[in-house]
Amino acid sequence: MATLGGAHELLKMVVHACAGGTIEIMGLMQGKFQGESIIVRDAFALPVEGTETWVNAQADAYEYMVEYSTINKQAGRLENVVGWYHSHPGYRCWLSSIAVSTQMLNQQFQEPFLAVVIDPTRTGFAGKVDIGAFRTYPKDYKPPDEPVSEYQTIPLNKIEYFGVHFKQYYSLDITYFKSSLDSHLLDLLWNKYWVNTLSSSPLLGNRDYVSGQIFDLADKLEQAEGQLAHSRFGMLMPSQRKKEFDTILDMEKDELAPEIKEEEEGEIEYVEGDDIEMTDMDDMEDFEGFGDEDDNVKELYIF
Repeated sequence: MATLGGAHELLKMVVHACAGGTIEIMGLMQGKFQGESIIVRDAFALPVEGTETWVNAQADAYEYMVEYSTINKQAGRLENVVGWYHSHPGYRCWLSSIAVSTQMLNQQFQEPFLAVVIDPTRTGFAGKVDIGAFRTYPKDYKPPDEPVSEYQTIPLNKIEYFGVHFKQYYSLDITYFKSSLDSHLLDLLWNKYWVNTLSSSPLLGNRDYVSGQIFDLADKLEQAEGQLAHSRFGMLMPSQRKKEFDTILDMEKDELAPEIKEEEEGEIEYVEGDDIEMTDMDDMEDFEGFGDEDDNVKELYIF
């Protein structure tokens, strides 16, 4: 189980991802490891140059990591680097081949280590943070065949990259911690910007994303029709072929339905009460120091 708890750290990562726009960004998370949990206490951006499809740290970024960590310890922040995060603008949260290789390398030499992916485009469209936490399996490990826990609408031009590596890593559940100060600051922000929230439209602000989703759906339908025509169903009677194609059409339409539904239900979600699993900061007193290293990390805490 992964627990991201803390408005401050979460906002730092989301703001960084949104600032990158359609370009992928990258950063590191600091914290500590306890039992089967990774507790994140801070996050910072890295000076990397990414593209719309990949991001990778170079020599200057590694120098920045070392310098930042050293200055942090001199300032009294003793947390170690426990993971990295990057963005997937518009194509959901999963690990690409480069990300899988990076995470495997980090788990080999900096265990415990975590990978977090944020989709800033979908975050702005849906009004809630689209985030995922992942760790890779050992190199020769073969995971059991299990059904996907959550269906994701992967763009057609990314499906190949998603399908090749999805059995090389596993996702962690995410929960959150929020202090009384976090609650107060979020209330102040809401009181100041609630008018902007009501007057803005994610549909208009993300028109490129919405149109891209529609074109992607059209391409998938065209591809499905072509595959159907060349499959064994191509020899069926016209009425039977139409029935089979209508079934595929309904399945493809379902890909865009959740995003349309989110837009209809509201332009932003103001989370209160039980909408997010919150834990009292007093309950965190037991999390002191580092526990024994365990390859099967199940929890992530950010606060």
